[in-house]
Amino acid sequence: MKILFVGESWTIHMIHAKGFDTFKSTEYVEGATYLLDSLKEEGFDITYMPSHEVQVRFPKTLEELNKYDAIVLSDIGSNTFLLQNATFYNLEKIPNALSLIKEYVQNGGGFLMIGGYLSFMGIEGKANYKNTILNEVFPVEMKDYDDRAEYPEGIHPKTIKEHEITAGITDWPAFLGYNRFKAKADAEVLVMTGEDPFLVTGKYGKGKTACFASDCAPHWGSEEFMDWSYYKPVWKRILNHICR
Repeated sequence: MKILFVGESWTIHMIHAKGFDTFKSTEYVEGATYLLDSLKEEGFDITYMPSHEVQVRFPKTLEELNKYDAIVLSDIGSNTFLLQNATFYNLEKIPNALSLIKEYVQNGGGFLMIGGYLSFMGIEGKANYKNTILNEVFPVEMKDYDDRAEYPEGIHPKTIKEHEITAGITDWPAFLGYNRFKAKADAEVLVMTGEDPFLVTGKYGKGKTACFASDCAPHWGSEEFMDWSYYKPVWKRILNHICR
């Protein structure tokens, strides 16, 4: 199965102050490396597009997207898709990337959003997917504002529904936070954290969808989660489900 995995990368620009003197350094980070390597080991054909590449390389046609069995968005806000370089800097009219994803799913493609500071509504509401055309595709209803739930003490999700994704899983490892949302009426809630849905599946048109409320990697994804015996199986199951 061919997967287009988008996001989960960032650049950190630091100023180091040592008394009177300062200097700068820059670090580029890709957070999903462990997950992507695990999926490749399981036979998935992964095309990885870091966040900054979306602005110049995201597919401009439905035909290009149709090469993939599923699209995964992780910790990347809607502005990155809507304000691509050609439009923001050169004032060009280009296809709306989120409209293309919507049409792709409607025609039978799989879709997964993984949580993070720039997923769903995100920190300070900056991810802002509720106010985009892609909102229709999600199996969840998003908040109108910053949707983060921070748990520095850790919180343990619980499986509430037997499903091919959750088979054999009852208790989950600790997470340090997640995005809050509600399941739509026709969606299936498989896992909860307290009173909030944590893993939700659904359908849009001919396509299958899923939302995972927390990170696939640090920081919300704790070391306990990364070392969990079901870490690799649960992602494999989610992708298998939405790709069928």
